[in-house]
Amino acid sequence: MRKARGYKKVLLKLSGEALQGGLGYGIDPQVVDSIADQLKEVKDMGIELAVVIGGGNIFRGLYAAARGMDRATADYMGMLATVMNGMALQDALERKGTFTRVQTAITMEALAEPYIRRRAIRHLEKGRIVILAGGTGNPYFTTDTTAALRAIELGSEVILKATKVDGVYSADPMKDKKAKRFEKIRYMEVLKKGLKVMDATAISLCMDNGLPIIVFDLMKQGNIRRAVIGQNIGTIVY
Repeated sequence: MRKARGYKKVLLKLSGEALQGGLGYGIDPQVVDSIADQLKEVKDMGIELAVVIGGGNIFRGLYAAARGMDRATADYMGMLATVMNGMALQDALERKGTFTRVQTAITMEALAEPYIRRRAIRHLEKGRIVILAGGTGNPYFTTDTTAALRAIELGSEVILKATKVDGVYSADPMKDKKAKRFEKIRYMEVLKKGLKVMDATAISLCMDNGLPIIVFDLMKQGNIRRAVIGQNIGTIVY
């Protein structure tokens, strides 16, 4: 058992696929509403909460590039998809009375603020949830790397990696019934074993800056709060 501890400043990495629910594509308003409930619960505890959101439910740059599209163009299209997801999450949160700001790495001032580190920190200090969209603003970088980069920039104490499974396994638990779930695992082990926690750039950034990652099941209601208060859920990468 790992020692429980609470966190006051967290960054949640939320995949685009999490927003599609059972639709297989796009945005399921009921799922977004459920996620917003969990985020509001955490924010109301006085936690500084930033969210980096993916876009895979709408467009996956790597998938398109593998089928002949220019990689940079495909990645920029993926970044635009993350902005759509960020706006959907903002809408759900603000309908619940939770103040948010969407900040984008690619300037589109009619829709959102540009990402400015000091402004994002100030929003967090004022109790707003900051949704970070548009990736890093550069092709060839994933939203996992964005999450690691932004968490370090904003002084987050931990990355919460919300997934469809309840932690990190030695193999795909959907395909291998003998797959072992780790309660905790070191960064270097993740890299050596090639485990699909986050991409290697993101893991290396976290390792160099001593930033832990908690991987857990988003679909279980209340798990974001449990991770924040230090309950023993999922897998911690340290």
